[in-house]
Amino acid sequence: MRIRPVLNVTPPEAWNRDGRDPFLARLGMVLFHPLRSIRQRINRWVASRVSRQAGPVAIPRHRIYIVPTRFGYGYGALLMVMLLGAMNYSNSMAFALTFLLAGLGLLGMHHTHANLLNLRLRAGKVAPVFAGEAAQFEVWVDNPTPSARYTLAIGWPDDPPAAYVDVVGGGSSSAQLPLQAAQRGWLRAPRFAVATEFPLGLLHAWTWIELDMNTVVYPRPAAAGRQPPAAPGDFGVAASERPGVDEFIGLRGYAPGDVPRSIHWKSYAKLDVPQVKRFGETVARERVLDFALLPELDTEARLSQLSRWVLDADRAREPYALVLPGLRLAADLGDSHRAACLRALALYGLS
Repeated sequence: MRIRPVLNVTPPEAWNRDGRDPFLARLGMVLFHPLRSIRQRINRWVASRVSRQAGPVAIPRHRIYIVPTRFGYGYGALLMVMLLGAMNYSNSMAFALTFLLAGLGLLGMHHTHANLLNLRLRAGKVAPVFAGEAAQFEVWVDNPTPSARYTLAIGWPDDPPAAYVDVVGGGSSSAQLPLQAAQRGWLRAPRFAVATEFPLGLLHAWTWIELDMNTVVYPRPAAAGRQPPAAPGDFGVAASERPGVDEFIGLRGYAPGDVPRSIHWKSYAKLDVPQVKRFGETVARERVLDFALLPELDTEARLSQLSRWVLDADRAREPYALVLPGLRLAADLGDSHRAACLRALALYGLS
C-alpha cells in the first residue's frame, strides 16, 4: 500500500516574494474569491492551447469560450426565484414569463457566441520605439461573413481592453494595442484576448490569440547637451585649433624657437613684425560616433549617449558614421540610415 501525503506544501525556497506559500495562496483564492479562481483556472487552461502564429488566424467554434457575467448570474438567480414562485402558486402566466425570459437568455447566448465566430485576425504595422515608450501593436480584424459584428473588446491579459471595434459584414477594422517597452532590444507581443458581451451583457465570450508580432526598442536617448568630439579626416572643410600640418588657419606673433621656414615673409615686409604661419588638423565634415570615445561610461550609458548623438546629427542634417565593436556603418544621412544606426544600437550585445 502506497502512502499518499495529506497536504502537499511547497518548500520555502519556492514561496512567493512576499513570503506566502503558493499552495495556501491558491487555497485562499478558491475560498474567498471562487469566481475569480475559476476564471484564472479557465484562462490557464485556454492559454495552454494557444500557439504563436504568423496569421491570419481564424476563430473556429471550438476556440470560443463563454461564461456568465455577474449580470448573467443575477439574471439566472432571478429566473430561479421566478420559477419557484410560479411553481408555488401554480400561476401559468408566471411560468410563461419565466420561460420567455429564459429563452431570451438562451437566444442572447447564441448571438454572443456568434459575434466572435469565424472572425480572422492578422498583424498590422508596429513602429520601433525608444525604451520607456509604449509600442503600438496594430491588429486587424477581418469579417468574411455578411453579418456585422459589434463591440469587440481587444486587450492584453489581466489588463482592461485596449480597444473596442465594430466590423461590418465583409469589412475590416484595426485596433491599436499599446505595450510598454521597458528596455532596449526586441519587444515581443504576448497573447491577447478578443472578447464580447454583445448583445445583452449577460454572457462573456472570448478567445486567446497570439500573433507573431515583434518590434525593435531603441536605447533611451541621453539628455541633450553633450557634444561628440571632432573626428580627424582627410576631406573636411574646416580646420580645428589642434596643431597639425593639414590646412593653413592663420597667423600669430613670432616666438623664440619658431623655425625660420614657418615665418610669413610677405606680412613681415608690411608690418615689420615677424608673423608665423599656423596650421591645423583637418576635421572631417561628417560626425564619427564611436563607441570607444566614451570609456568612462558603462555599456548602456554609452548606447544611450550614441542614440542621442544620432538623433542630433540627423536633426542637424549632418552626415554621420557609427562605430561599434565589430561593426561600422559608413557616413550617410536620411531616415533609413538613422533607423539602421538606432537598430544597431538596440541590438548591440544581444544574441
